[in-house]
Parts: sequence; C-alpha cells; structure tokens
Amino acid sequence: MKSAYEAIIGLEVHVQLQTRSKMFCACPNRTGAEPNSLTCPVCLGLPGALPVLNREAVRMALLLGLALEARIQPCSDFYRKQYFYPDLPKGYQITQGPVALVEEGRLEMAGDPEVRGAEGPVSIRIERVHLEEDAGKSHHDFRPGCTHVDLNRAGAPLLEIVGSPELRSPQEASEYLKALHRMVMALEICDGNMEEGHFRCDANVSLRRVGESAFGTRVEVKNLNSFRFVRQALEFEMLRQAALLERGESFPQETRGWDAATGETRSQRSKETAMDYRTFPEPDLPALCISPQEIEGARAQLPELPEAKACRWRQAFGLGAEEAQALLQSRAFTAYFEALAAASAAPRAAAKWMLGEVSRTLNDRGIGIEALPLAPERLAELLRLVEVGTVGFGAAREQVYPQLLVGQEGPQALVERLGLAQVSDPVAIGQLVAQVLAAHPEPLAQHRSGTKNLTGYFVGQVMKAGGGRLEARLVQDLVTKTLANP
Repeated sequence: MKSAYEAIIGLEVHVQLQTRSKMFCACPNRTGAEPNSLTCPVCLGLPGALPVLNREAVRMALLLGLALEARIQPCSDFYRKQYFYPDLPKGYQITQGPVALVEEGRLEMAGDPEVRGAEGPVSIRIERVHLEEDAGKSHHDFRPGCTHVDLNRAGAPLLEIVGSPELRSPQEASEYLKALHRMVMALEICDGNMEEGHFRCDANVSLRRVGESAFGTRVEVKNLNSFRFVRQALEFEMLRQAALLERGESFPQETRGWDAATGETRSQRSKETAMDYRTFPEPDLPALCISPQEIEGARAQLPELPEAKACRWRQAFGLGAEEAQALLQSRAFTAYFEALAAASAAPRAAAKWMLGEVSRTLNDRGIGIEALPLAPERLAELLRLVEVGTVGFGAAREQVYPQLLVGQEGPQALVERLGLAQVSDPVAIGQLVAQVLAAHPEPLAQHRSGTKNLTGYFVGQVMKAGGGRLEARLVQDLVTKTLANP
C-alpha cells in the first residue's frame, strides 16, 4: 500500500582526503599508529600554534568540484565552529563558511522508480563542498565505564559534501552515497574505507504528507558508515516518524544515532542550530583565493568519471546497467577489467569472469584485485580459448583457472596437459548424438509426440557422454537439427 507520507532526505557526506599530512600541520595523515602519537601543538590547539593550509587538500577539493560540475569560488574564508566534545582539543573546528570553495554542483545517479514513477537517472543538486578538519576519536569499549580519546585523527583533512534534500527514499540515499563513493575513489582523493570512517555520512530526514510543500520536523542520524546502514537507518526512522504523525504526536528536531545491533535509531541530543556554534572568522588563516590557472590545472588532471565510463561500456560492450555499475567497485578493479577486455577482445566474457570467478577469488582470499596473482593478459588467453571453443567454459572455470592462480604454466599448456581440449569434429559429435538418442527411446518418443522442451535434456546427455569435452555450441546445433529431421 502506498504511504501517505513523502520522505525528504538530504545527506552530508564526510570524505577524509588522502594527503600525506593533516589539514593545517605537518603531522602524518594516516591510521593505525599508536594512540596520540601523531599530534603536534597545531592539531592540539596549544597557545601560539598557527595553522597553515594544506595545498594538496585544496587541489583535491578542486578535483571534486570540477567532477561535480560545480562553481568554484575564487575566494572563500575559514571560520571557527565552536563546540565542546572531549575529542575536539581546541574547543572549535576550523571549517569553511558561509561561502565554500565549491558551490552549486550536481550528481547524476539512479533514481528510485517506486517513488518517481519512471526509471532512469536523476540529477541531485550539491549545495556546497567545503574544506574542514576532523576531530579526534572517542573509544568507549577499551574499559567498561570509561571513554578513551585518541587525537591522531584531530586535524585530518576533510571535505564535507552537502547535498540538497532531494532524495525521496532510503534506496535513493544509498544510490547517492554509492555514486559519490565511486567518484572520490576514481579521483583518488579518498581510499573509500568506510569501516575506518574515511567515507561516512549524516542523514537528515523528515516526512510530509503527499501533496504538501512545507517540510516536516527534521531529524539527523549521525555517522553512518555503510550503504546498508544508511538504508536501514532511514527505513526505521521513516517508520518511527510516520507512526508518531499518525497518532497526532509531535517530536523534536534532534540528532539520533544508529544502533546496528538493535536496528533502531536512538536519541542523542537536541539538534544544534547555526547560532549554537557561535561561528566567527578564523583570525589565523587568510582567505583562500584560487586562480584560473589552478582551476584549469586541476581540470587537466580529471580522469574519465565512473558514470561516463559505465555509459561507454554499455554502448561499446553491450553491458547491462547493473553489470557496468558492479565493475566500477574500485579504480584498480576497473583497470583490470579494461585490460582483460582489451587483451581478450571479448568484453562481455571479461565482465562475466570479473563479476564471477575473479570476484569470488577476491572474496574468498580477502584481498583486493591488486593482490590477485594473475595478470589480466594471462587470464585473457584463457578467455580466448573458451571463445574459440578450444576448452569449455566449465572446464576453464573449474580446472584451468585454479591452476593459473598457483602455477607458472599458461592456459594453452594447461588445457593440453589436463586433456581438456574440446572435440569439435562434427562427424564424431554427430555419431555420439545418434547413439544418445538411440539409448533414450522413451524421451525421444515424448519429443516426437509433441513435448518440445526436451532438447536441453538431450544436449546434457550428449555432453555427459562426451565427458564434458565436446564443443557445446556444436552439440546444441547438431541435437536440434537431428531432432528436427528424424
């Protein structure tokens, strides 16, 4: 049954940049170090310490802005946003505002046909992208009843991407997040690690009755670090708000946290307003001014973007939309696929192998494509053997491919040594077809009496009789012709 309410969803996405040093100091920007070992007077906010803006972070912000087709502000300023948490040593966060380096962009993504009434991409406005520094990290699980603070992350460079509240379902929110994730990975400005919080988001959601124009009471759900959690948290929050509205109850504008263990959002605090932060200009940093030459320099560094790449694959290779999206999972995975498609001259087969056996191997071993001990050129040799009928797909997948992962032999040598070369002699296969049909008189009689769905059965019996070494397409053709001409 269609809901009486429409969801208004906007995401604020935080992207931790892959710079060598932090946003305003020379401390290393990395994870995994001893707690509180990557700090200095600047990121700790000690008296007299002065921040210096990271030039590489600005370049990465320009890349993202251009990829989002946004307006690059020639001059923008930094401000101090004041709030008091244990993991914010300065008592304020340096961020941009009210004007950001990047303003008024857009992101194309897959829309939700259930709420929009039609399939196809939609364009979501990006209100702004601004530079800011991260806070430290509070740990609540080291010792019961205690909170430990690690300030290694304090001062890490962030981009906050503020999307317009134009998303209309949890599914769209998830697709929006995936599209941004693919983009920042392709630009190589973020490693995309969601478990470590390098790519995370806050979701703002409200409900209004269908047909109304005024927004409802907005609730923010903080620090969602997976596509699945974003979808689940929004689904729960929409049901919670709808139930309250149906009972005629009001609820406050607040910040809630997502509890993955219980599948619920929980109230954390009342939602701050801009006034609560007592924001004022950062006195220790000059205005950030960008020259036309810097913008054009960044534009020259833009790679082919994920959505454009997927469109090219659909048109040139005949891939489906879901296949193309799945192949965009990382820049290295994409590069491997393109090398495999080019070397094999069989892009559809390459996509099938990448999303099948190759992905299964990576998942089973818990590795990325970079660690796969098989060059795309060698795997392409196997694909070519399958395409020309030298070896069957099943034998290639189940016997040759595992050997390629552990040995030095090439695909052709393995096919010969393992005795997997397919029989492609039509005379020999025709004789075997005749023998199989003669050995199965009852199914043959059923076929001739009008049961026409037994062709696949006979093909399977012939393949079995041939020990899986017969060329499948030739078997299919000969079985079909023999049944049609008794």
